[in-house]
Amino acid sequence: MLFLVGSSTFAQKLTKQEAIRLTLENNYGILIATNNIETAKNNKGVLNSGYLPTLAADAGANYQETSSTTSFPGAINQDTGLPREDIEILGAETQRYNASLNLNYTLFDGLGRFYNYKRLKEQYNLTELQARETIENTLLQLFSVYYEVARLTENQQILEETLRISKERVTRSTYQFEYGQNTKLNVLNAEVDVANDSINLLNTKQQLANTKRDLNIIVDNELEKQFTVDTIVNFISRLEIDNYLEKSVENNVTLLQNESNIRISDYDVKVSKSGYLPTIGLNGSYGWNENRNPPSAFFPGNVADIYTLSAGVSLSWNLFDGGGTITRVKNAKIALDNQELAKIQVEQQVKRDIANALGTYQNRLKVYEIQQQNVLTNQNNFERSRERFNLGQITSIEFRQAQINLIQAQTNKTLAKYDAKLAELQLLQLTGQLLNIEF
Repeated sequence: MLFLVGSSTFAQKLTKQEAIRLTLENNYGILIATNNIETAKNNKGVLNSGYLPTLAADAGANYQETSSTTSFPGAINQDTGLPREDIEILGAETQRYNASLNLNYTLFDGLGRFYNYKRLKEQYNLTELQARETIENTLLQLFSVYYEVARLTENQQILEETLRISKERVTRSTYQFEYGQNTKLNVLNAEVDVANDSINLLNTKQQLANTKRDLNIIVDNELEKQFTVDTIVNFISRLEIDNYLEKSVENNVTLLQNESNIRISDYDVKVSKSGYLPTIGLNGSYGWNENRNPPSAFFPGNVADIYTLSAGVSLSWNLFDGGGTITRVKNAKIALDNQELAKIQVEQQVKRDIANALGTYQNRLKVYEIQQQNVLTNQNNFERSRERFNLGQITSIEFRQAQINLIQAQTNKTLAKYDAKLAELQLLQLTGQLLNIEF
């Protein structure tokens, strides 16, 4: 969907849903959190559980070449009656080959493997909660900038209308001066107001351009990409808010992370206690050896092939390890106690934060309602002032003051609207519902 901006430039509308999609797909913090989930998923898999056996293959080869001379001092050859000749063997080759498969499997390790496996699964749950927190914080950042773009967009429209009215006033004042109906001072005052309105509009346009670049960074758009945003804001009903508040303890991501940390600490205690129990393992191997021996002075050469199959059971029980296991168990229990104390502290802080956020939200909604009525009042006052100014019944200063009052009322209403919406989003995050609503 395209919207006309200025006289000839078209910009695509960036809806809230599209901004969320782009942020979830491209934001670097979210991508890193997603990768952390994948790592935790790998860690909790059966391949990292310790429940599978280990199988190793070994092989080797050895080659040896030797030359030898064997002498027989004093020995007589019975056939010839001469001294026995030396036996000389040159380049005798010895070859040895071996290969084996070795299997080891832990049957029981004091339940350490069992609780460590549970700990890894809980660590995966914790990583998911941490990723959820990252996504929630990123979405809050997204909408704080998105709604700032929307606010500045509305302010620009207000100032454009203000400048249009001020220019009309210059034209009217000039005509009146030319026909002798007012003084040059009125024309000059009108021109000064046009200059001030033009400056205010230029400054707002610059702020809007800067804020759009900030938003492009968050959603990973091109830095100078042009777009418009949705300025319509809908608030959640009080009935839904009350329902979310009732379930806030069950859904708050900080409390859920604390509960996960308590379970992890409890598994740490149990893993440490496994050091008190024995370890039972199975082992087996199948091997092959071949020796190729050359002939010697007294024996002929030979080839020997040996096949070996073995299996066994082992038991290891560390009856006393110098106090290391006792120390680890004590420290794990202390860590568990600290997590439970942190839970109480975090619960109090979350309840306080929710109460503060609810109060802020209600207050900002009330301010927004008042500002809406204030705009209607100032709009009515401005229209009456313009009629009287055109009839010459009030001065240009009085008319300008009515115009300024209207501008302030309109910009204050815009600010109050987006402040209230951001307060609502912060409240939804604390109740654990930020990712469950329609934006």
